Amino acid sequence: MAVSNNITSVLNFIALMCSIAIIAAGIWLASKPDNHCIHSLQWPLVLLGLLFLIVSLAGFVGAYWNKQTLLALHLVFMAILIVLFLVLLVLAFVVTRPTGAYSVPGRGFTEYRLNGFSSWLKDHVTNSGNWGKIRVCLAESQICPKLNQDYVSAEQFFAARISPIESGCCKPPTICGYQYVNPTTWINPVNPVADSDCSLWNNDPNQLCYGCDSCKAGLLGNLRKEWRKANVILIVTVVVLIWVYLIACSALRNAQTEDLFRRYKQGWV
Repeated sequence: MAVSNNITSVLNFIALMCSIAIIAAGIWLASKPDNHCIHSLQWPLVLLGLLFLIVSLAGFVGAYWNKQTLLALHLVFMAILIVLFLVLLVLAFVVTRPTGAYSVPGRGFTEYRLNGFSSWLKDHVTNSGNWGKIRVCLAESQICPKLNQDYVSAEQFFAARISPIESGCCKPPTICGYQYVNPTTWINPVNPVADSDCSLWNNDPNQLCYGCDSCKAGLLGNLRKEWRKANVILIVTVVVLIWVYLIACSALRNAQTEDLFRRYKQGWV
């Protein structure tokens, strides 16, 4: 292989590693209980990572066997994927920027208001067409029952830093003034008209607050928290991919120049 093709092979190997990082981030997000209940958000990142993997392999093969056409196609598709990746990254940052979180005096956990989140998330995740299935999925999960095993006293529970989805779905809003029995059983609300969710709370393990706006807000809070973590990895990955792409373009031009010079010399020798 020529020097330029050697460089291109190394760069495609780096891109290959980046695609694995994208797939890993996507699988991590999809493995979360809340994402498991939102099918539309489960696998787009994994699919994008797989496409990067295929394109990187094509580039590696093209560089190893000096297939200039394959290398050119590889760069075209790589550019398209990088643009798609940037769009996804920007969208993730924009829609996860607003937060409906608010602190509760005397509590270690935070509660959430649905109106505090972006309209896009509310329209695509917690709309009436999706929420019925999500609600059933959450009720069948172990998210709320697990709290009864983790916390045995009110003091422990009130000091706990539970997740947004646990805060929103597994207990009534604090403002309702319910009396604690255990993490998923609450009685005798002092202020039952303080919030519309107060009347929706039900001690039935299949009901709890799964129909509450606070549960929808908690789900969005979980999504926001997880996507923010994944975005750190994705930003580093996309920077590396852009760097790899630019160097690969330069290497391809050098390879074409070397090939043209070689043919020129052969024509004169």
